[in-house]
Amino acid sequence: MKQYLLASDFDQTLSFNDSGHVLSEILGVGGFAEKVAGLARINLVQQGGELAYLILHDPELRQVRREHLHEAGRRIRLKRNIPLLSRLLADGIEGHRFSFYVVSAAPEEVIQSALADIVPPDHIYATRFHYDPGTGEVRAIQRVPAGYGKVAVLDELRSRLEIPPDRVVYVGDGSSDVHVMLHVNRREGYSIAVSEAPYITQIARRTVLGDDALSVLVPVLEDIAGWRRSEIRALFEAHGLHIHEWDRTRTDRVTIREPGGVSHPGA
Repeated sequence: MKQYLLASDFDQTLSFNDSGHVLSEILGVGGFAEKVAGLARINLVQQGGELAYLILHDPELRQVRREHLHEAGRRIRLKRNIPLLSRLLADGIEGHRFSFYVVSAAPEEVIQSALADIVPPDHIYATRFHYDPGTGEVRAIQRVPAGYGKVAVLDELRSRLEIPPDRVVYVGDGSSDVHVMLHVNRREGYSIAVSEAPYITQIARRTVLGDDALSVLVPVLEDIAGWRRSEIRALFEAHGLHIHEWDRTRTDRVTIREPGGVSHPGA
């Protein structure tokens, strides 16, 4: 079989929630979105690494302990059929077998808790903290796979698994995935966007929108395995699932400004 590496982001790629928002709710801390936006405006940290920075430096979020991260993971709302996706990738698809890893800037404990019994802990590369042995407080950040940090993790995995760069697939949803998608594309790998976030859809080889984790199999089966649509539908039906809607669209968003500065958004 041809061996591939398929790496996926976590927040809003395999889940519907953002780990930081869930964690803030548990702690009763407000204004998380505003804090992240403030860090983004001054470019203080890599995009995606804001939560790790806030846990280490923000007075309210410094109360985070391991148990809060595990509880946040249990509260994360996951997309459907992640276990089936993981099993199909591992079993292989007509001569193609995929090693499935999660690479995310979300805290390691959150993802391990959310994906317990679905993805092995050693297949999860996420933000890792060093805790004070006495108080349990976060004392340092050991690793943050955000921005270019994801590129480093992906190259490390590819080298260890002895997988050529053109057999790497990356799935992501937002601006923190730009670096890694550009890296994957430049080396003739394959990138999939699961949102219409700015810049991502222009970079990714394919964009697929859906509330089921299995939706990422569609471009993989079409473009990598060379399957026809009828064959893809048959695979889903063999597992008791039906593709209810499958529309390919291209959206142009255009803003035209008049000399006086008035904008007229259109599509």
